[in-house]
Amino acid sequence: MKSLTAEWVAKAESDYWVMSREAQVTERPAPDAVCFHAQQYIEKYAKAFLQEQAIEFERTHDLVYLHTKCAAVDSAFNGYKTDFEKLDDYSVDIRYPGDSAAEGEAREAVLITHRVRAFIRAQLGLPEI
Repeated sequence: MKSLTAEWVAKAESDYWVMSREAQVTERPAPDAVCFHAQQYIEKYAKAFLQEQAIEFERTHDLVYLHTKCAAVDSAFNGYKTDFEKLDDYSVDIRYPGDSAAEGEAREAVLITHRVRAFIRAQLGLPEI
C-alpha cells in the first residue's frame, strides 16, 4: 500500500472511531456529529481507494463525485451509490445552524459506514476489523 493511501486510511479510521464512540452515547447524544464523522469516514476511504489506484481527484467533500470516480475504476462501487448519496448531505451543511440530523439518521449513517467500510477495506486488500 502506498504511504499516502495509508495516511488516508488512518484518518478515515480516526473518524470511524469518533463516530462509533459518539453513536453509543445515551446521555445528550449528538446525531449531527455522528453523521458528520460518518460522511468524513466514507470520504477519506474513497480518497484512499483513488490514491491507491493512482487516480487524481479534486479537493472536495462531495461523496457523489468521489463515488463516480471510484465506480469508474471498479464497478462494484455501484452497489454502494445510494449509501454515498445518503451521507453526502452531512459534509458541510450539518455543521451549521438550520440543518440537523435526527437520531434515526445517525443510526442509519452508522449502518452505512459499517457496510461501506467492509467493502472498501476489501478493495484495498485490508483485513476486516
